[in-house]
Amino acid sequence: MLNAFTVDVEDYFQVSAFEKHVDRDGWHNWESRVAANTHRVLELLDRHGVRATFFILGWNAERHPRLVREIHACGHEIGSHGYWHRLIYRQTPDEFRADLRRSRDVLQEAVGSRVTAHRGASFSITRESLWALEILVEEGFLVDSSIFPVRHDRYGIPDAQPGPHRLETPSGSIWEFPPSVARLAGMNLPVGGGGYFRLFPLPWTVHWLRRINRAQRRPLMFYVHPWELDPGQPRIRGCSRLSRFRHYVNLAKNQRKLDGLLRRFRFGRISDVIDRHTAGAVPSSVCPAETGGE
Repeated sequence: MLNAFTVDVEDYFQVSAFEKHVDRDGWHNWESRVAANTHRVLELLDRHGVRATFFILGWNAERHPRLVREIHACGHEIGSHGYWHRLIYRQTPDEFRADLRRSRDVLQEAVGSRVTAHRGASFSITRESLWALEILVEEGFLVDSSIFPVRHDRYGIPDAQPGPHRLETPSGSIWEFPPSVARLAGMNLPVGGGGYFRLFPLPWTVHWLRRINRAQRRPLMFYVHPWELDPGQPRIRGCSRLSRFRHYVNLAKNQRKLDGLLRRFRFGRISDVIDRHTAGAVPSSVCPAETGGE
């Protein structure tokens, strides 16, 4: 089964957990490592012949247009990760639309083609920000990956539908493709990337991902950040123990683990997985749902 591999192209100092300690107006004062780390991801994907979807932060794209063009030239799909990496539920609809347009326009100018995939900062389409889906449709986006079917202190809709499905809005429909979760003890357990992938042993993750592919007959959604392949990144001072743990746990082991994951599963771009879904290659057990799983 073809699964979706995605990359959130943001720098180590741009993550939501550090926003109280790193002012956006001062981002330019920090050492940028996003280009070098993204090249590590590109080399890893090229080694395995994988084409992925890269959700690129507009602020980074504006400063590294050559990097955006390199990603596109390698056959990867370009998606928007917003411009300022602001949580959607902390924005007004007008602020979200302006940020979305700014990021999309920067990306489209860099690659010369439409950008129709979106992932909000820290999966921040929650019950409080479902209005963002209608704006995405109005702005021409076809696929979103911002609803995480988990319970978390910063994001998540625990009973949202897993797997790719269509969501209806007053302005039309949009595909939603959430990060993968495993059902364990009546709860959704995140197994689709990020800090969860770094924390748990690779065989444990592989076990649950294979269950999604084989038992549930659903494609996976996996995500990674370029800074997760950079154990030597500068440390952010003053943040909580929990934030430090989430961000820095097992960074030194992650590239090797990703290599092992890519050897065990078949990955591609979100658009390719959606195309197979609509063509009937993915069984119809993945059904449309009402927005937010309500």
